[in-house]
Amino acid sequence: MSGLVPLPAQPAGVPWPTEDWPRGEPPPGVDLDAQLDEVFDDEGPCATTFAVVVVHRGRVVAERYHGALEHFDRAPTPVTAGTPLLSWSMAKSMLHAVVGLLVGEGRLDLDAPAQVPEWSDPADPRHAITLRHLLAMRDGLDFVEDYVDDRVSDVIQMLFGEGQPDMAHFAADRPLAAAPGTRFNYSSGTSNIISGIVARTVGPGEDYARFLHGRLFGPLGMAGADPEFDEAGTWVASSYVRATARDYARFGLLYQRDGTWDGVRLLPAGWVDYGRTMVSVDDPEDPSPHGAHWWGVRGDTLENLDPLGTFRASGYEGQTITICPALDLVVVRLGKTPLEREDALVPWRAAVVQAFADAR
Repeated sequence: MSGLVPLPAQPAGVPWPTEDWPRGEPPPGVDLDAQLDEVFDDEGPCATTFAVVVVHRGRVVAERYHGALEHFDRAPTPVTAGTPLLSWSMAKSMLHAVVGLLVGEGRLDLDAPAQVPEWSDPADPRHAITLRHLLAMRDGLDFVEDYVDDRVSDVIQMLFGEGQPDMAHFAADRPLAAAPGTRFNYSSGTSNIISGIVARTVGPGEDYARFLHGRLFGPLGMAGADPEFDEAGTWVASSYVRATARDYARFGLLYQRDGTWDGVRLLPAGWVDYGRTMVSVDDPEDPSPHGAHWWGVRGDTLENLDPLGTFRASGYEGQTITICPALDLVVVRLGKTPLEREDALVPWRAAVVQAFADAR
């Protein structure tokens, strides 16, 4: 795709982290201690951070863990490199990879009417919604993504209420609020509709889990990745994967390397570029540009995005996989930042990236 910063290849002589991450040192002049101290300060604006992993040119150059996971029935579990941590909406970007696998095989078509039973009647105006609309969050469905007020929130009802047994059906049953393709509306329901399409394509439940592990998690060495399914056998791809910080870094490296891994192309050529091409940038409710289930760094226009080509997977409470092609940099941050403080992570991420940019 024109205008995108090229994705870097794995440097010669750097092992792929399928088994273990190769270690390295930050470039001369890059000192991340201040940034790490800031984000791991429980009393600071970012609140609790569990894990940060920084990968530069294919090697882990900084890594830190902190805090503990609370449980209702046992003592807190200290967070370590082996602790599975919840993705929240970073799972949406993993779903983009899964769809790419099926599009590459010719089993899904981005521009045909999406195969959704609730819209199968050609007379239904939702029948015009395509998989491309869904991945761009431009399907036009009336879905309210509110994490506070359960009186108006569709996402709370879907994840924790009446929609929980079959989340894809709950979301697909929503009416249109706008013509498909005409407005951006960030929606976890949309992601679960896509996941429902995948479930009907590869088989629900155990078949879907085998596909995820056999085609995505396994080849990357994400051995501990644990996707959660609803009662209908659909992966809750809006919100639920548990994996280690190093495993999230592996997924980030897959996209940094243009969908290839250790000499094998896993994702179709051009699929990563499709995800990181921003198509929605001017939404007043969410200032971050959005591509196809991936986020960018805001500029003034679609043509004036971050010159380093940075894009990211992002989730509730500040979960992020930041990928910076120009610097061959992947930064994973996992924790519990309150919703009203998540803006504090924006300058923190920018400062980490800038430290490497200054040292170029």
